[in-house]
Amino acid sequence: MQKRIFVLNGHPSESSLNRALAETYAAAARAAGHDVRLTHLRDMDFDPDYGFNGYDYHKPLEPDLETLLDHIDWAQHVVITSPMWWGGLPAKLKGMFDRSFLPGRSFDTRNPLASGMPRPMLKGRSARLIITSDTPRWFLSLAYRSAMIWQLRGQILKFVGITPTRVSYFAGVSKAKAGHTNKWLETVRGLGSSGA
Repeated sequence: MQKRIFVLNGHPSESSLNRALAETYAAAARAAGHDVRLTHLRDMDFDPDYGFNGYDYHKPLEPDLETLLDHIDWAQHVVITSPMWWGGLPAKLKGMFDRSFLPGRSFDTRNPLASGMPRPMLKGRSARLIITSDTPRWFLSLAYRSAMIWQLRGQILKFVGITPTRVSYFAGVSKAKAGHTNKWLETVRGLGSSGA
C-alpha cells in the first residue's frame, strides 16, 4: 500500500551516516511507489532556543518550522534518523521539537484526556526511528534504560499522537567497517521499500 512518508535527517552536519541512511530510505521508498518528502535538519534555519517560561508566549515559528509541521500534517509515516550524543538528541534536533511541537498545533491542553493529560493532535501517523550510536544496544538498555529511545518514542512522539513507533538501532558507528555500514544501509533500504 502506497504511503505518504516524511523523512527527517536529524543530524546537524552536512555529511553523516545519518544523512546516508535518510537518503537511502527515501530513495528506496520512492522506488517502491511511496510519496516521500525528505528534509535535512542541517538545512533548516531557526532559533532552537524556546526562550520562554510556559506556553503563554512563544516565538513566531520560522518558515522552516512551519514547513516541518506541514510535512508532518501531510505524512502517514514519519521517519527520523538521529545520532545519540551524550545519551540524548543533538541540541538542534531537540530545539526543533521544543520550538515546533506546541499547544494548539501538536497537543491540546484545553481539551484534555480523561487522565488529565493533553489531547494528542497528530494521531493517525506511525513512525520509524533510525538511531546511530557507539553504545552497544544491550548496554544502552541495561545501564541507561534506553533513555533517548524512551524520550523520542514515549515523551515526544506518543505524547503528540504519533504511534506506533518502531526503532532501528545501529551501534559502533565511529569505527564501523565498510561491511557493517553496507549492512545498515541495506537494512534501511528494505525498510524504505516496505514503508516501515
